Amino acid sequence: MDTIALTCELIKRASVTPNDEGCQQLLGERLAKLGFNLETMVFEDTTNLWARRGTEGPVFCFAGHTDVVPAGAEHAWTYPPFSATQKDGYIYGRGAADMKGSLAAMVVATERFVANHPHHNGSIAFLITSDEEGPFINGTPKVVETLEARNEKIKWCLVGEPSSTKELGDVVKNGRRGSLTGDLTVFGIQGHVAYPHLAENPFHKAAPALAALAQMSWDDGNSSFPPTSFQISNLHAGTGAGNVIPGELQVQFNFRFSTESTADGLKQRVTDLLEQHDLDYSLQWKLNGEPFLTDSGDLVDATVQAIAEHTGRLPELSTAGGTSDGRFIAPTGAQVIELGPVNATIHQVNERVREADLETLTRVYEKVLENLLC
Repeated sequence: MDTIALTCELIKRASVTPNDEGCQQLLGERLAKLGFNLETMVFEDTTNLWARRGTEGPVFCFAGHTDVVPAGAEHAWTYPPFSATQKDGYIYGRGAADMKGSLAAMVVATERFVANHPHHNGSIAFLITSDEEGPFINGTPKVVETLEARNEKIKWCLVGEPSSTKELGDVVKNGRRGSLTGDLTVFGIQGHVAYPHLAENPFHKAAPALAALAQMSWDDGNSSFPPTSFQISNLHAGTGAGNVIPGELQVQFNFRFSTESTADGLKQRVTDLLEQHDLDYSLQWKLNGEPFLTDSGDLVDATVQAIAEHTGRLPELSTAGGTSDGRFIAPTGAQVIELGPVNATIHQVNERVREADLETLTRVYEKVLENLLC
């Protein structure tokens, strides 16, 4: 079964997060035939697979996820979202690009590599989770915690997220910005809009502070990261009635921050500003991930060379975009990059991946293995 066929088999399994629907078993059976030791780690509702071939270092790890986002209204799709329809050189289906195509390419590349190099250096590993599109609590973070507890270290990690923008291999993610979310509640006094002197409108009190936060410059970024950004994502106040002054205002905001800022520093600056505006408030924080960067080294060099050989392109190294599970692996000291298919249709109706790209991606992954373990 080649990459295209395996991709189709995976898409047909409707593994909406955090469900795996047997995807990891299918992949594990393939890896077991190559001599991988399989270790299933189940944490609450999440199924994870840690598979390793070899006992010596260095460890090269393919990382990815079998879960997908919901397909939404099926009638909006040209083809059923879990049918893996092949049409005009594309495979259509939820997860085709994000990221079942990458998983299939990783497994087939490993099969080819092991066939040609059965006595390769170091170890090859797979870290696969069913909780990347969900709350990301019981997936990769828990697996990494388990590996760290037994001092099992990953040196190189290639995450199969769809990094390409227009053509396969035009972009490699060699880092990601940090993500920090704040849930702010500003308290006032509820009352009748006709008697504002008997009430205290939290929206009116918070508005100047929110405006100041939105206009603040947090840092200037650097050669690898754009400046840190602040965005208000949710805002709610009121009972729904037009004649009631709200008693509290709920604001959710998010920082995407560069290595020029720290989570603690951002928290302090926000708190200082809120105090300056004399607000009665509560504030809870959630750190979704620290920024990380693999700006040079064996993994970047091996990946750039492999892409150039099989596509003729020199990829752009980028830290743009959202977060990935690489943020949980990088803090262990691993070099981490992301390389996968074109991301133009991910999470959309009619998500699709080019069949030729999957074949090329398989060859690129195989070449990365050769560059690092031969």
